[in-house]
Amino acid sequence: MQIRREIRVTGIVQGVGFRPYVFRLATERGLTGNISNTPAGVTIEIQGPAALVEEFSAQLSIDAPPLARIMGLAIQDLPCNGDAEFRIAGSHTGEAVRALISPDVAICDECLAELLDPADRRHLYPFINCTNCGPRFTIVRNIPYDRPRTSMAVFPMCEECRAEYENPRDRRFHAQPNACWKCGPQLELWDSQGQNVECSDPVAEAVARLRSGEIVAIKGLGGFHLAVDATNSAAVDSLRRRKHRFGKPLAVMVQDLKMAEAFCEIEQQARAALTSHQRPIVLLPKKRGIAIADAVAPGQNDLGIFLPYTPVHHLLFAAGQFPALVMTSGNLSEEPIAIDNREAAARLSGIADAYLPHNREILLRCDDSVIKPIAGRVRQFRRARGYVPAPLELHNDLPSILAVGGELKNTICLTRGREAFLSQHIGDLENAESFKFFHEAVEHFQRILEIHPETIAYDLHPGYFSTKWALAQTGARLAGVQHHHAHIASCMAENGIEGKVIGFALDGTGYGSDGAVWGGEALVASYASFERAGHFEYVSLPGSAAAIREPWRMGVSYLAHTFGKDFLGLGIPFTHKIERKKSETMLRMMERRVNSPLTSSCGRLFDGVAAVIGLREVVDYEAQAAMELESAGLAAPKDASAYPFSLFREGNTWQIGVRPLFEAIVDDLRKHTPVETISLRFHNGLADILSRLAGCLRDEFSLRRICLSGGTFQNGFLLTSLVQKLEADGFEVFTHTQVPAGDGGLSLGQALVASSLLQN
Repeated sequence: MQIRREIRVTGIVQGVGFRPYVFRLATERGLTGNISNTPAGVTIEIQGPAALVEEFSAQLSIDAPPLARIMGLAIQDLPCNGDAEFRIAGSHTGEAVRALISPDVAICDECLAELLDPADRRHLYPFINCTNCGPRFTIVRNIPYDRPRTSMAVFPMCEECRAEYENPRDRRFHAQPNACWKCGPQLELWDSQGQNVECSDPVAEAVARLRSGEIVAIKGLGGFHLAVDATNSAAVDSLRRRKHRFGKPLAVMVQDLKMAEAFCEIEQQARAALTSHQRPIVLLPKKRGIAIADAVAPGQNDLGIFLPYTPVHHLLFAAGQFPALVMTSGNLSEEPIAIDNREAAARLSGIADAYLPHNREILLRCDDSVIKPIAGRVRQFRRARGYVPAPLELHNDLPSILAVGGELKNTICLTRGREAFLSQHIGDLENAESFKFFHEAVEHFQRILEIHPETIAYDLHPGYFSTKWALAQTGARLAGVQHHHAHIASCMAENGIEGKVIGFALDGTGYGSDGAVWGGEALVASYASFERAGHFEYVSLPGSAAAIREPWRMGVSYLAHTFGKDFLGLGIPFTHKIERKKSETMLRMMERRVNSPLTSSCGRLFDGVAAVIGLREVVDYEAQAAMELESAGLAAPKDASAYPFSLFREGNTWQIGVRPLFEAIVDDLRKHTPVETISLRFHNGLADILSRLAGCLRDEFSLRRICLSGGTFQNGFLLTSLVQKLEADGFEVFTHTQVPAGDGGLSLGQALVASSLLQN
């Protein structure tokens, strides 16, 4: 019996070889019909003997191309017609757009083999790609994802490329960036002034300049990298000075996994992440005595390492045989990555000695993703290239909401049904360039997804640029969401949790409901509401934002909180190092409450400890003191001893007291205990007291599910220790893997809270 069916497929099924896959699946079985791209995904009409149609339908999801992600199948019967073959039809437009765009992905093994094959017509072609690899998200203007709607529209295909593009049996069938030496984008070499340098081989010339110690700006998939030889200390130091990136670790690209293993300790999870088609930067423990310059990641136990993901990267390593290249974002410190050639020449002037640009337009910035294996799972630290714009699948349907995130590590989130679309990492909204990028991301995501938000969710901090932007919008409902509530909601959403949970939200700064600066919070929360059930006891934040940049101020605050003015006579190195006049000024500020708000921040506690034990008095970048404190603890001999904290009730709220902690630290400093041991004992003590608090809250609220969120939980030492303790105590522990625990995941939580507020 002949039957005909319509199968509507939603998910990432455009630009990933799905249509030729379906074509082969149908023709191998002698079935007729057609397949076409639609604004919702693809639609298949399949006709033939009932048994073969059933077999086709069952096989559809099983052997789909590696980049395809089927999220929904809707099947209905149709009347048979006179189709004599199976064909790939043109794209349908005019409906509401629901199709998903694939992230940009690394060059596949087949294209890499062709790139390096002297007999192949694309030998050494820097933009080789197929349906299994290459740019997607960063070249898309609109969907359906067809070439005229991408930045490849200006490159008419040559006869040979057109034949591949139109052949359903070819690996490059409807590969929208398909091109070759004859018809596609080309590389150039520019000097430091942005002027074209005449040369027959721009890659070879760039390699020569890198070898001589120069800084080369290289245009990639989502923007420019600034590259130097990672084994050349002078070149790395020069890059840091020019980029104004003092101290913050730099990412390193190596040719292959074997070279990565020469520099870092790599376990199976990390190996899989390094070689995945996303090719993220992976934070891994450094080996001792490696050739990479110390200035690449000073004071850090980890090295951020990744493998080549574009043809250009492979060509550079093939020509230069570099052990490693620093590949850091093409920007001044804290600005967004440069994407346009002339923009790069202007913004990177004074940094780059040369440029390796190309003439394929990047339509949206997308920096490299950063991940780290912690506690048996791979964690997102920065979610961008390779992962965006693939959605997170939600537990329930949501209305269309735009959540605009926070101030630091900003991302935005758009929701549609059971899909949440997080943007790539936008960065810190503290300068004009970053705020411009924020505007670009909001506009671009709404356009390519055709989501018109009914509601805008924002952080309650009145000074955040994202909040000010949200409050200035008209035509949409507004929903303010408390910072730490959003953190816990983000973890709940990622893990598909409903109902109430205990939530630990630990970070540096969040606007508190009582006007104080929160950051060490224990909440009992659902999406609809939260109760502040516990927090670190308040201390002063002398100088407010200045205390974030200068941890010595928090050292003074915690010592004064513990010992009063007597701390000036403790006789520890910290009190000798900090000028007495400066300490006395801080004391007067705190006594008179002059620019000294109260804070419960766990991030500031890390700063205070790092300062008091002599690790870091002033930071060059956010969380530097905490990262160096973690690295010190990891370097200590294993020791189960832990510093004490106090736990007490004040009203209806539990508070974690820090006086016993600083008394013990001062005692150890007087005994000349190594800072590595002090750090270890601090981390152990912090995990102990949080575990104790969790037990108290479980008894009080009869809850066993606990969510851990906030930037402090990017500390692998603390997260691993606390998860082990909580699980041993019978808790069901939920953490972040798909979105960052820090503020990069905040917008997801804002969207979920806003949806719940609207429903209620």
